[in-house]
Amino acid sequence: MITRVVVRTVLPALAATAVVFAATEVLPGDAGEVRGAGRASAEEIARERERLGLDVPAPVRYLRWLGRLVRGDLGLSSVSGRPVAGLLAERLPATAALVLVTLVVTVALTALALAVGFLRAGRGGVLAPGLAAVPQAVYAAALTAVFSGMLGWLPAVSLLPPGGSPWAEPKALALPALTLALPSAAFATALLRGALTDVLRLPHIADARTRGLPAWLVLRRHVAPFLLVPFVQVLALMAGWLVAGTALVETVYGFPGIGGLLVSSVAVRDVPVVQAAALIPAAMTLLGMLTADLLGAAGTHRPDRSRTMAGVAAAGGAT
Repeated sequence: MITRVVVRTVLPALAATAVVFAATEVLPGDAGEVRGAGRASAEEIARERERLGLDVPAPVRYLRWLGRLVRGDLGLSSVSGRPVAGLLAERLPATAALVLVTLVVTVALTALALAVGFLRAGRGGVLAPGLAAVPQAVYAAALTAVFSGMLGWLPAVSLLPPGGSPWAEPKALALPALTLALPSAAFATALLRGALTDVLRLPHIADARTRGLPAWLVLRRHVAPFLLVPFVQVLALMAGWLVAGTALVETVYGFPGIGGLLVSSVAVRDVPVVQAAALIPAAMTLLGMLTADLLGAAGTHRPDRSRTMAGVAAAGGAT
């Protein structure tokens, strides 16, 4: 068990740090060159690069950064000089609120789509893969045009200041959450459609439907328990992906979260902030994958018992 945790969590986390560091290395220009903006001399740029530690070879800088991460030290912003941890703490509540609302909407939409698929004997959800493939920018443009432009119900741009509570202005969450939730629900539905089809082929469920039990009763009592573990697995993965996917949405709507901070920091090559902000979605994705693996392992240890209980329930309901 310990070996599996190391292989599936520690090693991918280490790989994530290497990828994040490498991504900041291949950005065109560095903080010293960007700040010079063509006005500074070569000597001034060299002094700035030395002050920021950019004159040290990349492998050495990576090992130093990794050592600070292990100690919980995220460093200082190369632009403002503020602690990176403080900058992230200021923005994290907004992103957490956005992801939470998005997950709630995603769960509701996915459950509705699966219920429709059940009522149509597994034939529902054929549009889900296509809807999941639509870019977030298209959803953002369409939702803004309808709910802000045509109806005037929701603000097109968030007016929250950095560090402000999104719960104080819940309307600011609506469009960003819908923009994230619609493709997420479509993707979750596409992933779970096969599981629903397999469940509908189970003998006791087919028998319960043949005996004329109400569809809502069969769905709640006999179908939902079999879909619970894969449903939670998909949501665990989705939580990590949503954190990673907030950058575009937060930028489009001016939402003061981690994603917006990441985009603005890339523009000025504030490498310590970029690295820390990029590690948050990577860590959430890895945590979601680990949670999904643990839930899957727990669910596969008792398949016969769950089938037997569901079969007994179906027989009892039929009588």
